[in-house]
Amino acid sequence: MDCLQDWPEPVVPVQSLSESGAPAIPDRYIKPPSDRPSLDSATDENILGIPVIDLGGLSEGALECRATMKAISDACREWGFFQVVNHGISHEVMEKIQEVWRGFFHLPMEAKKAYANSPTTYEGYGSRVGVQKDAILDWGDYYFLQYLPSSVKNHNKWPGLPTPIRGSIEEYGSEMVKLCEILMRVLSVSLGLDVEYLHKAFGGDDAGACLRVNYYPKCPQPDLTLGISAHSDPGGLTVLLADDQVKGLQVRKGDAWITVHPVPHAFIIMIGDQIQVLSNAMYKSVEHRVVVNAAEERLSLAFFCNPKSDLPLGPAPELVTPNRPPLYQPMTYNEYRLYIRKNGPGGKTQVESLKAT
Repeated sequence: MDCLQDWPEPVVPVQSLSESGAPAIPDRYIKPPSDRPSLDSATDENILGIPVIDLGGLSEGALECRATMKAISDACREWGFFQVVNHGISHEVMEKIQEVWRGFFHLPMEAKKAYANSPTTYEGYGSRVGVQKDAILDWGDYYFLQYLPSSVKNHNKWPGLPTPIRGSIEEYGSEMVKLCEILMRVLSVSLGLDVEYLHKAFGGDDAGACLRVNYYPKCPQPDLTLGISAHSDPGGLTVLLADDQVKGLQVRKGDAWITVHPVPHAFIIMIGDQIQVLSNAMYKSVEHRVVVNAAEERLSLAFFCNPKSDLPLGPAPELVTPNRPPLYQPMTYNEYRLYIRKNGPGGKTQVESLKAT
């Protein structure tokens, strides 16, 4: 862990580069030609019909509940993600959390730097992932904080300004936990497992949860860089509150990148690597990336539902058969995410490298 004590070079907030007015981005943000984005060349989701699922069906009659669960299962198998509406979280709560975090990223730079993070936990204000020296960086800043278990929650690591922000985080986090609990039950049953299987496999009340708020400033050369490089989320389940006015999220479907149009007041649900492992690849984690643009900034909030950090995870025995042997060796989440912290995002190379040979 010695390599994770500090960043290999001084960290420069991307927002300060954007606000400098420079007409070109520094070389270290320029991606190789094969990784450069193009909103124009990406496939539009409206052509392909990315699933939008009404969670209200779960609390209606048996037929509606089964149909909703099947829609979620189909989306997890086919896409690895979907959008949900009628999720039970008020529009006011969603709008308030976005407003307070925009307020934070518009604070003076010195106020934000007071919360600067390190690679040890990533908790706090940051601008890079991975500790490789001379790495090509992403065009984005973020704030990362731990929410669960309660033993790791440290309000001193949370921003104190704008004044309402800590209360809003608590309120929003509580609602996210409830939504994740519902989704984890649905995923368990749809895999043919006990309703509490994923909850218990993740460590029950000791499971983890964290929040990453992403801020993508305006970029003078958006065709040369990415807000976040292609990756799949290393944890279990991600609930994303995206900016529904500024497009940026793209997901990989086969060889194509598809630009997502967030439905207003919806959440985007993404399957992470740990559920791919536990489901023995019946459900696939989704590879995704973020593009930036020259005209507008963009903000998104990703709430991650993760396993207990020291609990070995492997394929559920119920999902292993002679015709479908276990595809992955058990590994703790701590061991798994260490790869990401060392190397930064890298498509789906991490989860694919774990497949048993």
